Amino acid sequence: MSDEDRVRWDRRYTDRGLVTLDEPALPAVFQPFADEFPTTGCALDLACGTGGAAVWLAQRGMAVWGCDVSAVAISHARALAERCGVTARCHFQVCDLDNGLPAGSPADVLICNMFRDARLDQAIIGRIAPGGLLAVSALSEVGASPGSFRARAGELRRAFAGLDVIAGEEAHGRAWLLARAVKTVDRTPE
Repeated sequence: MSDEDRVRWDRRYTDRGLVTLDEPALPAVFQPFADEFPTTGCALDLACGTGGAAVWLAQRGMAVWGCDVSAVAISHARALAERCGVTARCHFQVCDLDNGLPAGSPADVLICNMFRDARLDQAIIGRIAPGGLLAVSALSEVGASPGSFRARAGELRRAFAGLDVIAGEEAHGRAWLLARAVKTVDRTPE
């Protein structure tokens, strides 16, 4: 990401101010499926912004690693985790996803809300633990004008076709998908 983009995101998060205590939550499109999200294990929140989803997952009992290109967003996420008493379960780091996914273990939950880079699709799939959950949303060309960061019609379903889709939708300029990685079958001889 260019320095200009990073500065733009820092400015955007500075203008927003700190997230309040009642804001830790899943992105709205995933809230009807809250029961699908586990209460144990580890989660990775890509482009986590101010940490609302990450802190919500940590409040449920998950260990969460969140990354964002904006140092200001990461500062707000850390402050939110502290105010909510979940700093022991949250780790936030500035990370430019143009360089690929950060190193780490497979995640039981991987959230990528309102960020789309098709170059990361295979790495995202490879990062989800067997039986793990993917929650991805992006701007979409469906119901909106084409754009450089907008998913084309059907793009998310094609990109993550190897996962078991729970729900998804494309409309009004937004696409989202909730899917589970296939559990591996133990083929140990008896």
